[in-house]
Amino acid sequence: MVPPVKYHDGDFPPKKIDWPQLVPWIGPANAAIARYDALLTAIPNASLLLSPLTTKEAVLSSRIEGTQATMGEVLEYEAGPGKKEVSSAKEADIHEIINYRAAMREAENMLTELPFCNRILKAAHRVLLSGVRGHGKSPGRFRLTPNWIGPAGCTVEDARYIPISADKIPEGMSQWEKYIYSNQPDALVQLGILHAEFEALHPFLDGNGRLGRMCVPLFMFYKKIIQSPTFYISEYFEKNRDEYYERLLAVSRDKDWTQWCVFFLKAIVEQAGNNQTKAKDILSLYETMKLKISDATRSQYAIHAVDFIFNRPFFNATDFVDVADIPNSTARNMLRKLRDFHILKEIQPSSGRRPAIFAFPELINITEGSKVI
Repeated sequence: MVPPVKYHDGDFPPKKIDWPQLVPWIGPANAAIARYDALLTAIPNASLLLSPLTTKEAVLSSRIEGTQATMGEVLEYEAGPGKKEVSSAKEADIHEIINYRAAMREAENMLTELPFCNRILKAAHRVLLSGVRGHGKSPGRFRLTPNWIGPAGCTVEDARYIPISADKIPEGMSQWEKYIYSNQPDALVQLGILHAEFEALHPFLDGNGRLGRMCVPLFMFYKKIIQSPTFYISEYFEKNRDEYYERLLAVSRDKDWTQWCVFFLKAIVEQAGNNQTKAKDILSLYETMKLKISDATRSQYAIHAVDFIFNRPFFNATDFVDVADIPNSTARNMLRKLRDFHILKEIQPSSGRRPAIFAFPELINITEGSKVI
């Protein structure tokens, strides 16, 4: 039996990194982020237009931890009245994903008044675990008991990894926080080290993986590497899950910070490119839809409809009427025309008091990277 890997006491900050191995990736990673951020700057109301990508990030980050809900299922569930019935397990998955987005918003709001710090992490953790499966695991507080990582239900002897002991967490997280404010040769390498160290410490009883991945865009935002915390890295980690976990494990097992940093910088390069492509496609679709919906509806409220469906690509007819700031009869007429022009797809017709459910397929398919609707 292979003994569990234990936390790397005394090796943070890392004492040895082979910078020559990182140099080929540092330039491309920073350049890729700069190109992505330049596009963000050019997008009017980026948080609205990219909100489906934010949901996709929440889905993928949660999927790494075992949830099974898709982005479409989350958005359809949020459409509210008229939604399909889902199993209790699926509903639990969906609520975890919804909490992920809410936790990101909480952290982003706090960053307008505070530096990136443990206080923000605890607040985000409290939101992340609110009312879901981990709600009994000390939300918003560092753990006071041991934990370990391995197959479900395994004992500590069968664990794959044992994090830092609970009594050392306050000091460990204090050192982690100090490293945020330290001067380092490259901010993206610094971020990679922060992510790996957070996962190694595993300071909370639950939610560490998701919270650690939230730290990526939050740190970039705090350091002004990007203008808003809308960088989505979980797609790469989910696609390369085995290597992701192995590189993290090697940090504690082999003190191999260098190869972890190479992996992290590769992730930044690939995801910056993917994020940029999707953001460009969404912006192009937005400009196209402003004209297309205006022509289809001949309404002065066309731009209201465009903004609404980009922010909520799944919705029920009642919400469109109530929220889109369009007169009732006009809104209902617009929905009918948008369906007839195949801009919107009626997922579920109205029945009795249950309103119809609509989807905006082009936006959902861009976000998912394939035709799913």
